[in-house]
Amino acid sequence: MQIRFAPSRLLVSLAVLACAAQAQVDPSQAYADSARKWLDDTVANATAGSNNPLRMEVSVGALDSRLRLAPCARVEPFLPPGTRLWGRSRIGLRCVDGATRWSVFLPVTVKAFGPAWVARAPVAAGAVLGPDDAAQAEVDWAEEASPVLANADIWVGQMAARNWAPGQTIRQSMVKAATVFQAGAQIRVLAEGPGFQVASDGQAMTAGVIGQPARVRMDNGRVMSGTVLDARTVRLEM
Repeated sequence: MQIRFAPSRLLVSLAVLACAAQAQVDPSQAYADSARKWLDDTVANATAGSNNPLRMEVSVGALDSRLRLAPCARVEPFLPPGTRLWGRSRIGLRCVDGATRWSVFLPVTVKAFGPAWVARAPVAAGAVLGPDDAAQAEVDWAEEASPVLANADIWVGQMAARNWAPGQTIRQSMVKAATVFQAGAQIRVLAEGPGFQVASDGQAMTAGVIGQPARVRMDNGRVMSGTVLDARTVRLEM
């Protein structure tokens, strides 16, 4: 799940800034505090009613201390084009009612904690993954851009695309379809058509990946293409 901004008219009011001045607080801090509330509300609204059981945490950084912002009666938070509220990001603040119009940016971090699978032990690149290779834990889904594979059915039987470290969250970029036989292997060819099914032997002409096409040479020398079903079977649709 990635949170995208929906337009809002939530504004920082002049009363907030007046209170800040009375308390001798830097107005830029009042801007940041109000931006935090806007961000909390935006994230809460975006996740309301979601079936994804993620626990959101939002943190807002500070404005550049070298900034000297002109007084502004109304400041509007906004998201820069193409920005998403996921992981490390930023939001903008712009003055829409002041003698001098200005626009600044605040660094923000949006964390999304939820159940996922993490590696129990080191896994070598190319290893075929089994259910015992990982355990469930709560992790920050937004820590990396690659989607979390929270459903074990998606990654069990797949191949590690690179070396894994213990405790590493299983993400889409870490797995790839497993190669179940190599070119030259003797395989079983299952020819299917309307009302019939015939099995014969053949030789793989290409490596086989479950669910992907592979070329096979039949006993009569004919080369055909089919779909890999398992570690030794290719199905031909006639």
